[in-house]
Amino acid sequence: MAVRRLHPEQPADFEFTAENLAWAKETIEKYPQGRQASAVIPLLWRAQEQHAGWLPEPAIRYVAEMLDMAYIRVYEIATFYTMFQLSPVGKLAHVQVCGTTPCMLRASEALVSVCKRRIADAPHKLSEDGNFSWEEVECLGVCANAPMVQIWKDTYEDLTPELFEKVLDGFAQGTPPKPGSQTGRTASSPAGGLTSLKDLS
Repeated sequence: MAVRRLHPEQPADFEFTAENLAWAKETIEKYPQGRQASAVIPLLWRAQEQHAGWLPEPAIRYVAEMLDMAYIRVYEIATFYTMFQLSPVGKLAHVQVCGTTPCMLRASEALVSVCKRRIADAPHKLSEDGNFSWEEVECLGVCANAPMVQIWKDTYEDLTPELFEKVLDGFAQGTPPKPGSQTGRTASSPAGGLTSLKDLS
């Protein structure tokens, strides 16, 4: 895994909104006394969601203080897990293209080509309008519906370059498509329709 570093330009400070602070306190209370550090990943994730999809250094420090953890421990977690974005991402969509074997065999590189053409020539770079960014990631767990991408919390599956273009168009127009298979199949059912258990209602 490549070395992950904090973005050179950081906000001056960070604190949860009142709503997120209440949520954080409830989350911490779910853990036994003395085990509050177990809440570090959900709190970092909520901080990332609040801060336009990426995790700034002041948020790492804020969560460390909230959980009474050494700053370096929270920093190590934030820089280890690639679910945490350490630099600004697209305002409308940050696209994660799965490049692991099943998706690769189903031509995920064609989706990467779309990203390079429509968003930026390299991962973790913003599009010219700042609305989109992309990266290639390891398995996202939807191998049966390869190739696929994840945008924020949702997955878009069974993609061709043309279908992927439509997904990006939807986000650009403020009307993201329904997550899941983009060919209309239900979950991971056979692409050509059911072949067994047809008589069950």
